Amino acid sequence: MCGTEQVPEPGDEVVDTTDAVFTSLLEDSAEELYEQAPCGYLSTLMDGTIAKINATLLDWLGLERSQVVGRMRFADLLTVGGKLYHETHFAPLLQMKGEVSGIALDIKAAGKQRMPVLVTSKVKTSDDGEPMLIRTTVFDARDRRAYEVELLRGRKAAEEARRQSEADRLRLQEALAVLQQSLLPTELPVVPGLETSSHYHTASPDLLGGDFYDLFPLHSGRWAFFLGDVCGKGPQAAAVTSLARYTLRAAALHEADPVTVLATLNTVLHERYASGEGRYCTAIFGVLEPDEGHVRVHLASGGHPSALIHRADGSADYLPTPGGLLIGVLPQAPFTAAHTDLLPGDTLLLYTDGLTEARTGPDRELYGEDALRTFTAAQTPAGPQALITALSGLLASFGDGLDDDTALLALGVPAPLPTPASDNLT
Repeated sequence: MCGTEQVPEPGDEVVDTTDAVFTSLLEDSAEELYEQAPCGYLSTLMDGTIAKINATLLDWLGLERSQVVGRMRFADLLTVGGKLYHETHFAPLLQMKGEVSGIALDIKAAGKQRMPVLVTSKVKTSDDGEPMLIRTTVFDARDRRAYEVELLRGRKAAEEARRQSEADRLRLQEALAVLQQSLLPTELPVVPGLETSSHYHTASPDLLGGDFYDLFPLHSGRWAFFLGDVCGKGPQAAAVTSLARYTLRAAALHEADPVTVLATLNTVLHERYASGEGRYCTAIFGVLEPDEGHVRVHLASGGHPSALIHRADGSADYLPTPGGLLIGVLPQAPFTAAHTDLLPGDTLLLYTDGLTEARTGPDRELYGEDALRTFTAAQTPAGPQALITALSGLLASFGDGLDDDTALLALGVPAPLPTPASDNLT
């Protein structure tokens, strides 16, 4: 019955099926195993003439045994390129070493097809070491070759995609650089009785920054300047930057009081972005009024780092503007005004927080305002251009510790030229 184990009766013969399987396998002759092997076998004389070949290889070639044995050499089974490689590399290497293994060749298969194979050959020698014949094993490499072709094709496609991606990235960087430059003055104007210099450091060529600055004339010989930093990066930050720049310029031409100008910008930003995602910025706006031997500075700040003054005597200190609120956050915002005079040899420095928030040292500590003041005081008072050059080198020294864009604007009164000593005539 199904599922019931049958117990042999006494005297019944018990057949071990495992032994029967092994017995059946042993009955297969060595010749049959040779002929029906999953790979090709052949033996050749030392001149390459085929003396023996198995059925597997004959089937691949589409030839009869009588067409091959004693009539063809191993090289005759190969394609033109394979035959050339066999004569120039394979055969000499086999003669020199007595064995070659895993050589990729192509044989002329049935139907005039090219069939990729891997060939291993070994020279059989007599007892006294004389070469007698060459035994060769031929492995079907069609699947492997197809895999290699697909792999190569995939690599080429990946490389082409990488090149295309890099080209697209370079085009994007060029477009972003042009757009970034459109948000900054091409060059600072020449201001009578004043030296000026600026610098813009882009932390990433793949992103638009939100730092901005400008210097432009007002009526009555006065000049306006501003420097600011929009929250965020990318196209939206660029749109806010453009709006802020043109608003500040237009407001200054109508009413140049720094607090009033920043209040106008606050109203514009808040009304424009209050209904959606809030957009805001920090900024310093100021007015320069040249006078006899010095320049009066009247400025106001909205949430921006304080301006730094490098005096002619080498000292450096901040012009405090505490309490100024971020611009665009509230409908009405307080802004802090400050006044100072720039004397000959003095330089006023405006900067964005990418400079002071750079990471330095093994602990990646913030660079900070104290370090900036110390660095500035260590510079020889030589005017805006010299100071900006020194600060540009400082920014470069931060390396990957500088992860935010940084804008610098320096305005200074030239120091008087030294009077040349005159010879006393006697």
